[in-house]
Amino acid sequence: MLATDIPHLTIPSAPTVVGDPRTDGTAFVAVSRPDLDTDTYRSTIERVTASGTERWTSGDRDSAPTLSPDGRWLAFLRAVEDEHGTRRAQLAVMPVHGGEARVLTALPLGAGSPVWSPDSTRVAATARFPEPGRYGASTPAAEAPRLISRLDFHVDGTGYLLDRPQQIVVVDVTDPGAALVSAPLTSAPCSLDAPTWFPDGTALLVAAPRDLGARETHDEDLYRVDASDGRLALAVRTEGSAGASVFAGDGTVYFVGASHADGQLVGEPEGLWAARLGTGTGAGSDVAAVPLTARESVHVTGAPVVHGDDVLVAVLDRGTVGIRRVPTPTTAPLGLDALPVVLGGHTVVSDFAVDGDVLLATVATPETPGEAVVVDLAASGAAGTGPGTDTGAGHALTDLGAAARAGGVRRIEEVTGTSPDGTPVHGWVVLPDGEGPHPVLRVVHGGPFGQDTWAFFDEAQVYATAGYAVVIGNPRGSAGYGLEHGRAVIGAMGTVDVDDVLALLDAALERPDLDGDRVGIMGGSYGGFMTSWLAAHHGDRFAAAWSERAVNAWDSFAGSSDIGWFFADAYVGADPEEQRRRSPLTYASQVTIPFMVAHSEEDWRCPIEQGHRQFVALRRAGVDASFLVFPGEGHELSRSGRPKHRVERFEHVLAWWAEHLPVR
Repeated sequence: MLATDIPHLTIPSAPTVVGDPRTDGTAFVAVSRPDLDTDTYRSTIERVTASGTERWTSGDRDSAPTLSPDGRWLAFLRAVEDEHGTRRAQLAVMPVHGGEARVLTALPLGAGSPVWSPDSTRVAATARFPEPGRYGASTPAAEAPRLISRLDFHVDGTGYLLDRPQQIVVVDVTDPGAALVSAPLTSAPCSLDAPTWFPDGTALLVAAPRDLGARETHDEDLYRVDASDGRLALAVRTEGSAGASVFAGDGTVYFVGASHADGQLVGEPEGLWAARLGTGTGAGSDVAAVPLTARESVHVTGAPVVHGDDVLVAVLDRGTVGIRRVPTPTTAPLGLDALPVVLGGHTVVSDFAVDGDVLLATVATPETPGEAVVVDLAASGAAGTGPGTDTGAGHALTDLGAAARAGGVRRIEEVTGTSPDGTPVHGWVVLPDGEGPHPVLRVVHGGPFGQDTWAFFDEAQVYATAGYAVVIGNPRGSAGYGLEHGRAVIGAMGTVDVDDVLALLDAALERPDLDGDRVGIMGGSYGGFMTSWLAAHHGDRFAAAWSERAVNAWDSFAGSSDIGWFFADAYVGADPEEQRRRSPLTYASQVTIPFMVAHSEEDWRCPIEQGHRQFVALRRAGVDASFLVFPGEGHELSRSGRPKHRVERFEHVLAWWAEHLPVR
């Protein structure tokens, strides 16, 4: 893969299905493609059949398809230009078997993904509503100053929050002549999220900050929203966070959330929880939730889906994201080995939907950025597929990754190392063509509570195509290896994680096709922190460093990052001396290798002052340092920034390594 090949990254998402798409059923996915000509992302809705996909909607920014329960209608988001010339995502609906799409809303800042009522007559969604005069929604164009009196006021990628709370919108789709909906159902004093309908359609269940955000909090509860007047009432008190939920027929609600009972806010995996609400009430019941999965070994992501007596969930596990069954009821939280595999293998599931015994998932593998995969749930529940059994990767209906494969996919091979204290470290090497020995790039992921995976990774593919062997993996602090592994760096950043990063590199360098004398270090966010730290403490191992969107100084991060007000204390502690000891900036004068500081101007997660301070300290220490700044971008530049900036970033990365670590 070349830097200019990012338009070939065709990514499916938001699967929705009624019946079996291989026969007479109906299924859709949203398909996103970077477009270098317009420097935007095109998104189309495509119908999935046994022979692949066909484009179904006409818009170039259509997304989030959702089939109605009766299978007759498709709700989705369509970008519509408002009176100010800005395109906003609005709710739309069209007949499943073709016809004109009808836009349903004119929301000032657009809508979130649609959620159908059980009777297929209404669609709910989240939407942000601005204060008058803000965000171009009304005049005057010049905004008034913001008066901020609390800490949770902004977030990277979204911006300021308190002057545009997220509310719930409900639209009746039965009247084709109805006026466009522009007002919310709710008027909560905080943002609401993750709506799901009660089985009788009289109310919705939503996630909201504890006590409706009366003060800063990391806890969330589930609230009942009356579908007729928007009144809110507490429904489920959680142990921490709450997210996507689903009802079973008996009124039990299953939701994904994390416990904060031990006071930790970081390194805590989400799990599956249950609460019995009944089918339509629950107002003011303050029901307690019970965990169904064991936090010591299970890390759930995404939304749960009920299938018979089981709940299906996506689970992180050693560089994969597979789908597993959670049998219900259960008398105690179930560990990973007790959850039968529905969709496994070297796969990373981004989302899935179920109808009857048909599961449709969007899945990345080592060979493709994403495909639509169908699984027969009746077959996956057959004898011989008990707890922990890997049932494989299902049946791929699409070949969306063909363009990405056209230039050749560089192979990925598993590597396992051993840290000095005996801890195993798991990862991979992505290999260039040829016999080698190849120069090596040790690329460290962000988080730290994230994970490298088996999935097609555009960065590793670009670097391997250029001739570099790319070593990736999951040191302690990463997700997908159990609670103890994920929490090992709390109060210990720059210790065992450094040992693991180097141990995995050493294990990879035992290969004869890798050149241990030609190694570079690079990473972003937490990976940028690790790069800065390793350059100062183990610079003799590396030819040069590329540190991107990094945390370099915990003291200023605590007061400038959108999450700094709690994240720094949670991982490092509040003691200024300890923050100084754990800051790469403190050791900038120890760096002796060429060093690139890369940052985005509008990064609110790791604000650009982190890059400024590191660059200045390096230059003052006489280091051969450069500072690469991307205007108008945030923390997610390398994953979802403007397509041209993503290409330019790749070009700068390859030019840096061509200068300091040339491929012979």
